[in-house]
Amino acid sequence: MRKALVGLAVLASAASPLHAQQVTLDARTAQAIVAGCAAHAAAKQQGHAIAVVDAGGHLVAALRMDGNGSGVMDFSLAKAQAVAAWGFPTAQMEEAAKGTPGFAGAPHVVTVAGGVPVWSADGKVRIGAVGASGEAPADDAACAEAGIAAAGLRSSRAR
Repeated sequence: MRKALVGLAVLASAASPLHAQQVTLDARTAQAIVAGCAAHAAAKQQGHAIAVVDAGGHLVAALRMDGNGSGVMDFSLAKAQAVAAWGFPTAQMEEAAKGTPGFAGAPHVVTVAGGVPVWSADGKVRIGAVGASGEAPADDAACAEAGIAAAGLRSSRAR
C-alpha cells in the first residue's frame, strides 16, 4: 500500500504544470531585457528609465538612461510592479479603468502604457514584467517589448 501511495505522489508531482516547467527571471536574463530596451531606445535617439521585476514584483535589473530624473525611474518601477501584480500590460489597465468603476484606485494600478509582462520563451509561464518610462507612453511600451524580444522571451501568453 505504501509503495502505491508513493507511486501516486510521484505521478501527481510529475503532472503538475509547475513541476513540468519551473521558469524564473534570473539576473542575466533581466540584464538582457534592459540591454535590448536600451538598444531600441538609442536607435530611436530616446532615453528611458527601465525596470525589470520578477513575478513577485521584486526588482531584478534597472537602468536610468541619460536625461531622466529619479522620478522617471520610480515611475518605470511602478509600471513593472503593476504588471507583476495584475498580470496584464498597463496599457490595458487604462482601458479597464474606464469600464470598471474603482479599478483606477486599486493598489498597483498604473493607467499609462509602458508596463509589459514577461512570459517564458514558450509563452506558458509569466515570469516577470518590464516597466519603461521617460518618453511617450507608446514609445515606453515599444521599448519594453523590444527588450523582451531581444532576450528571446515573449510579452504575451501563447494561445
